[in-house]
Amino acid sequence: MLDDFLVRASLAGVGVALAAAPLGCFVVWRRMAYFGDATAHAAILGVAISLAFSTSVFAGALAVSLMMALTVSAISGRGLAVDTLLGVMAHSALAFGLVAVSFLQGVRLDLMVYLFGDILAVSQGDLAVIWGGVLLILALMFWRWSALLTATLNQDLAHASGINPRREQLILTVALAVVVAVAIKVVGVLLIAALLIIPAASARPVSRTPEGMAMMAAGIGAVSALLGLRLSYLYDTPAGPSIICVAAVAFAVTNVAQLVRGRA
Repeated sequence: MLDDFLVRASLAGVGVALAAAPLGCFVVWRRMAYFGDATAHAAILGVAISLAFSTSVFAGALAVSLMMALTVSAISGRGLAVDTLLGVMAHSALAFGLVAVSFLQGVRLDLMVYLFGDILAVSQGDLAVIWGGVLLILALMFWRWSALLTATLNQDLAHASGINPRREQLILTVALAVVVAVAIKVVGVLLIAALLIIPAASARPVSRTPEGMAMMAAGIGAVSALLGLRLSYLYDTPAGPSIICVAAVAFAVTNVAQLVRGRA
């Protein structure tokens, strides 16, 4: 069954959507959209480093994304506005990564694959890495959900409950880096943040509980992946952007529906 490239692509898309959904909810709740963008943009530098040293692209992207996320977490709130800091680091990391790629000699590299993804070229090995990361993130979210949610909603309440908000921030940072590393082959570094944010933002108007929002976001992400792949196959459009377009339509539908209900 896994010899069929469309089956592998579908499994990869659904897997990444399931991993990105709960994290995307925290990104939306914490207003961390630019944080996810900075982490994703740093991955291209990790790709260049891994290709230069002939190591795993997943390992390189994970290492650099994690380093970027930890750096931003460590220096945020120390004199610079967070949005300014993230803007500088996101675009700087992408620029350094693109420059580093240009210095690679003797390496055939299709940069568009890493910028916008190539889900149709996912191999069985890629699938194993993706689902390994997905299971790790889902287990982490299941283990830390209550603590992460408390630290997100009210830091004073978290301290009173014996929860360290900084530790929960670190856990979320590590999980985001893992998502970036596993999603780079599916949607590329320029669209990873969209896959994190749009399904969660689409689920928000139609959800009554945090858990419901996470499950709804996972469903919207999975359906977007499958429908986006189908449209890409039928109309010969780029697969990664097609997935994001479907998610964007879902966002428009749920928010318009909420607006209509509010006026009724």
